[in-house]
This record gives sequence, C-alpha cells and structure tokens, in this order.
Amino acid sequence: MDYQEIRYGPAEGAGPGVVQVTLDRPAALNAYTSQMCEELTDALLRYARDEDARVLVLTGAGRAFCAGGDVASQVEVEEAARRQLGHGVVMRERMHVLAQALYKMDKPVIAMINGPAVAGGLMLALLCDFRVAAASARLGDTSGRAGLLPDEGGAWIFPRIMGIAAATRMTLLSELYDAPTALGLGLVTEVVPHDRLLPRAVELAGQIAEVPAPIMAGLKEIYVTGSAAVTDPALAAEQAIAGAQTLDRDGLKERFAEISARNRGQIQQP
Repeated sequence: MDYQEIRYGPAEGAGPGVVQVTLDRPAALNAYTSQMCEELTDALLRYARDEDARVLVLTGAGRAFCAGGDVASQVEVEEAARRQLGHGVVMRERMHVLAQALYKMDKPVIAMINGPAVAGGLMLALLCDFRVAAASARLGDTSGRAGLLPDEGGAWIFPRIMGIAAATRMTLLSELYDAPTALGLGLVTEVVPHDRLLPRAVELAGQIAEVPAPIMAGLKEIYVTGSAAVTDPALAAEQAIAGAQTLDRDGLKERFAEISARNRGQIQQP
C-alpha cells in the first residue's frame, strides 16, 4: 500500500528491529480519516509479518499525537450519509478493524505521545502497550460535546484503563488532562520532558526488544484472551448506537464542522 497519511520506517535513533509509524496530517493535528485507518491497519499487518521488526513506536507528526476523528471532513460525512446505517457502518469497516488489529497485535507497541491525544486519538494511545508522554501533552475525551459515544473502542477501553467513574466523568464533562494528571489516572505509563521524549521512547524500545519474541507473544496472547469475550460485543454495541445517532442527518456536516473547530480551539490552548 502507498501511504499518504502515515509514514512507516525505522525509528529515529533506535537500533535494528525498532520501527516507527507516524500519523502524518500535522495541519489537522493528525485527526484521522477512513484512509488513515486503512493505512494504519496495513502498517500494523506489515509490522506483524516482519520477523526482523521487534518493537513499533507510534507517534504523530508536528505538535499533536492525534486529535481524534476528522469529523469536519466532507468525505467522511458524505460517505456516512450514503450508507444505510451511516456512521456505524464506517466505524465497523475502518475504525473498529484498526482497533482490533492494534488490540490483538502480538508484538509490543509504544505510543510516543508528543502532544494532544483526544477522543479516538486517546483510544489509539490506550491500545498501545506502553504510553510515554511529553510533559506538554494533553489527553482526554471530547466526544460528548457532539452527543456521541467515545467510539472506535473508547467506550470499552476508557473504563478498562481508568475505571467506570473516572471514564464517565471524563466523557460527560469533556475533560482534557495535563500529562501528570493523566499519569495518575493511568492514561499514560510515564511522563518525560518534551526534549527527552524521543530518547526515552528509543531507550524503552531497546529494552523491550531484548525480550524473547515468544515470551512477548505469549504474554500478550494471555492478556488478550482473558478479555476477548467482552471486546467484540462492546464494539458491536458502539456500532449499533452510533448508527442510531446518525439516522437524522439534517445539518450533520455543519454541526460536525462547528464541533471540530471548538474542540481544536481547546486542544491548542497551552
């Protein structure tokens, strides 16, 4: 696949066996589209099949990790409008496929969180095994502002990581947290100064790469198997409810554009 919205290659400054995937829509704060989801899924499969690749580092270009889905994209809204179940179908075919591929990956993935990780962007980070955040990063969920679920797997992964009470508060109040607060909530595994983010991610990747591949794969298989029974039903529920939410699509494009502008304004605040 010819990637247009991500970059795949060796991790900068890392030893052999460490690859990096960079979300590459910096002007849109790396908000993802259906195309980006397809490219990311392909990149994960490429990583899984490469016997020489031991660790993957996931990060964003520019000053953001991922600001969630690009709800203002005309292509996304028009495609949803053409489908019988609207947004629910788009979620199932692209976003949920990506979430499943990342969750079931039998190799380690490090999220190098260089800036805002919001809504679906936070979901992507939480599905990684390790989450190293710059002290300047902000994390949270703003999907409630659109009257939507924390979709793309967020409705399942948020309470799993934070607990139900904290996840409910975050989504209903559209809260964004600074990195130290996110650390306390379990959203990240460590926080480092911004200029130490890449060196620390590379250092951690090198340590993980030394773990025998069968041990890593076996450990991840045990953890995934233990919770797989609830993953698929949770994603199916998100899909069904999201479809119901978009049956009345009058003014959907304008509403999403307004929501996107408001969310990005808050994300960009220091």
